[in-house]
Amino acid sequence: MNIIDIINKTKRRTALTADEINWLVSGYTNGSIPDYQMSAWLMAVCLNGLTEDETVALTFALRDSGDIMHLDLPLTADKHSTGGVGDKTSLIIGPIAAACGVPVAKMSGRGLGHTGGTIDKLESIEGFRTDLSIEEFRDILKKTGFAIVAQSGELCPADKKIYALRNATGTVDSIPLICASIMSKKLAMNTDIIVLDVKYGSGAFMKTKADADKLARLMEKIGLSAGKKCRAIVTDMNSPLGNNVGNALEVSEAIEILQGKKKDGLYDVCIELAANILGLAGKGTLAECKALAEKTIADGSALGVLRETIRLQGGNERICDDTSLLPQARCSYTVRAVERMKIVAIDSEEIGMTSLMLGAGRLSKEDPIDMTAGIVMHCSPGETLGADDEIMTLYSTVCSDFSDAAVRALNAVKTSGEARKSYT
Repeated sequence: MNIIDIINKTKRRTALTADEINWLVSGYTNGSIPDYQMSAWLMAVCLNGLTEDETVALTFALRDSGDIMHLDLPLTADKHSTGGVGDKTSLIIGPIAAACGVPVAKMSGRGLGHTGGTIDKLESIEGFRTDLSIEEFRDILKKTGFAIVAQSGELCPADKKIYALRNATGTVDSIPLICASIMSKKLAMNTDIIVLDVKYGSGAFMKTKADADKLARLMEKIGLSAGKKCRAIVTDMNSPLGNNVGNALEVSEAIEILQGKKKDGLYDVCIELAANILGLAGKGTLAECKALAEKTIADGSALGVLRETIRLQGGNERICDDTSLLPQARCSYTVRAVERMKIVAIDSEEIGMTSLMLGAGRLSKEDPIDMTAGIVMHCSPGETLGADDEIMTLYSTVCSDFSDAAVRALNAVKTSGEARKSYT
């Protein structure tokens, strides 16, 4: 085998064998295949795609490049979202499922561009550790039923290396590559149940529902072929999920949901996804599982799981009772309606990019993050506002001039007619 032949086969839409894909992944991981040749192959995949069989083979090759987790529990679950704006569902769903007796073991990543990362959000909690050893991770999981760890060098090292190259070469937006990257990590975690939240819309990788459906079917097929109980659910990311966008702000909102203070679209999505985990675990019908999930919020048991998980991972668990203990921004700006107006839509990607401008995200993996930065939306599509009503508030510690961010935020809000907007 040689890399030129493999590049040419994909360039000409000739399917690779599993052996060729294994050789390619192994060669890039050990350094015998250089970045520039792997980049050429990745671009060929972006342009021409892979067959389902090739995607399955690539997934398994990435999974097998490192260790496979052994959790030593009778039943475990994992949940994954394909990313978006304001998506803090893992912080809500994991505790709910754990409170119902289904442990959730999750390996998460950091945010990049306009999409947030669960690890960044958790690290906004004072002292919270995500760099756990396998032994620490397993021990916390056994004690609370819920633990989140950052991707380690031992699990899917090939995916970690290839993803960094994809990000640097503009080859992220490929359904086979997205699928293989996600599912290799899910399979390396080796849980019994996998529930996938596949997003579509302006704030998601998949811009259309058709593409999201295609990705969902492919990921579900790979999970099932690996012997897992796997279900993919397609959800909307045209508007931000919930009201808060930004790391500490999103942790605060997740806690408010678990405290029972909010029942909105974010709550509904979390209950649906948690119910699907419980259903695959044999806890009852979907309706029965939704009732179980809601009960854990009503009786405080889900919040209790999160509190104990935060404590065991080194964080300040008192935030579960007082979210003001999370990092607070030094500066803020409020965007208001100048006259009566109806909110028609809120562009999720533009809100994410505005949050990035405020310091809440990163353009490269080395960029620092302002944990206090972000946006709190005060309205939703379909609402009618009066003059001087608040549309959103922008927060930051690293940014004190909100002029450019406010203009971009205003342009993200689509209104009926020629309604005017302003910031104060």
